[in-house]
Amino acid sequence: MHISPLTDLAYQGILGLIDRMQLQADQQLPGENAMAQMLGVSRPVVRQALARLRAEGWVVSRRGSGNYVGQPRLRSVPFDPIGNVDEVRAFLEFRCVIEGECAAWAANNPDRRLVEEISTRRRLLELAVHRGTESIEEDIAFHEAIAKASANNFYSMTMAAIRDHRRMATRLIREFSAQPNIRRLRDIREEHAAIDAAISRGDPEAARQAMVAHIRSGIARLFGPG
Repeated sequence: MHISPLTDLAYQGILGLIDRMQLQADQQLPGENAMAQMLGVSRPVVRQALARLRAEGWVVSRRGSGNYVGQPRLRSVPFDPIGNVDEVRAFLEFRCVIEGECAAWAANNPDRRLVEEISTRRRLLELAVHRGTESIEEDIAFHEAIAKASANNFYSMTMAAIRDHRRMATRLIREFSAQPNIRRLRDIREEHAAIDAAISRGDPEAARQAMVAHIRSGIARLFGPG
């Protein structure tokens, strides 16, 4: 399909609007006329751009209601399965970079609703641990809430794309950690609380450091100190 320069401009412009307005999944976009005025293009051009965004999953249209932010497909962000122990370490180091920045940007977010969601997810994780359940999904939800609060969809997309890798790495850490289980759970709870507290008080550097320290502690639990 031929994509005109104006349609491509509108496509990029709508993605920019989603980012600048900090719109999350299921939140409504401005109307077509409003977007046409914002972007300086015609309404038919906006419609063509929306059709492309719908095809890619960025936008969902609801009859009689308008256009809403969707959950884009992740085929453009492929991650091969982890194949060996060295790749597990490399994956955790990768998480230090990505999630450290997620936490820092989340601490800068003025949207208290998204920041409070992090605290809610942390409490749900603690409840799951207290009940003795596996709690891996609750752990993932806590970290993904931080990515969502970063207000950058690419962080959220990346976190969604590495869910299976996170599940495997978490299970490995739990199974092979030399640290006694009670102490490990206590330390992780304190690490999560430190991340949450730094984000809640709006301290980006402390949030980044707390997240990196948390993931590096996971590396130490699995591979030993050093």
